[in-house]
Amino acid sequence: MKPSEPKTILDVSGLKTYFYSSRGAARAVDGVSFHLRSGEVLGVVGESGSGKSVTALSIMQLIPDPPGKIVDGRVHFDGTNLLDLSRQQMRRIRGNRIAMIFQEPMTSLNPVFTIGNQISEMFILHRNAGRKEALEASIEMLHRVQIPAPQRRIHEYPHQLSGGMRQRAMIAMALACDPEILIADEPTTALDVTVQAQILELMLKLKEDFGTAVQMITHDLGVIAEMAQRIVVMYAGRVVEEAPTLEIFKRPLHPYTVGLLQSIPILGSRTAGETRRLREIKGMVPSLVSLPEGCKFGDRCPRVMEICRQREPELTDITSGRRVRCWLHVEPPAS
Repeated sequence: MKPSEPKTILDVSGLKTYFYSSRGAARAVDGVSFHLRSGEVLGVVGESGSGKSVTALSIMQLIPDPPGKIVDGRVHFDGTNLLDLSRQQMRRIRGNRIAMIFQEPMTSLNPVFTIGNQISEMFILHRNAGRKEALEASIEMLHRVQIPAPQRRIHEYPHQLSGGMRQRAMIAMALACDPEILIADEPTTALDVTVQAQILELMLKLKEDFGTAVQMITHDLGVIAEMAQRIVVMYAGRVVEEAPTLEIFKRPLHPYTVGLLQSIPILGSRTAGETRRLREIKGMVPSLVSLPEGCKFGDRCPRVMEICRQREPELTDITSGRRVRCWLHVEPPAS
């Protein structure tokens, strides 16, 4: 390995997570593989139901069992397969070396404990700090995430804070123990646009300060363009494309990625009296209980071919650092 090349800190390989019901097994994550390098921001994008959040919860071993179950795969972190660890062993890593910011802070923060108590718990649990020391460290974390008057805020409850403040408190909790990996699951969805920009700017600054690798999960490609160095595109529980961010935006290969990019509103699209209409991806994500044969995007793809309906292509390396799952770019096998 070259000295300047960042090391791979997280390697997910063949991950499969299914949810079981009377209708059958919903293959929410079905053979997902990707890696995260030290200090980088990796964007994971896709529609609702594509498996983004379930992948993150699987990494953290937070899948409710039943009805969910991780049935196959490996999640290597620092030479250890996290899926082999016991619940107690995973608790030492979760929140300490790998932390997660959830989509809606109001449901993630405990309403009956103060913000200071909830952040202090991280220092007490993972750093063996005393109550007073933990409270002082919590004040410092609130200061770092730019919450005004942190000495007062630590004594307040979640409902007393605005949405942006609650999200900052969640970030403070996640970064309290200086984790090596931060998983951010739609961290700005519930916030208004101006607060979104502040939170994203804050996350980038803290990433630089802490040197934390970030897995950013979102459906907002505008956020990804601002934050990520690489992008993983997911559809129906599978990775369909992976590439550096600039390459995805300049030359998307998978028709699904093309559709996602064409659905982004563009400032100044009204020119010479003409209006550029947003393009939608027709149809719906297929049921994960009864997925179609062949390419899972085939029923919605404007460039579908006969082979697409018969066989699903493998996720194939096109160039260094670029992979795609599409017969338009993969050599079909000999019949």
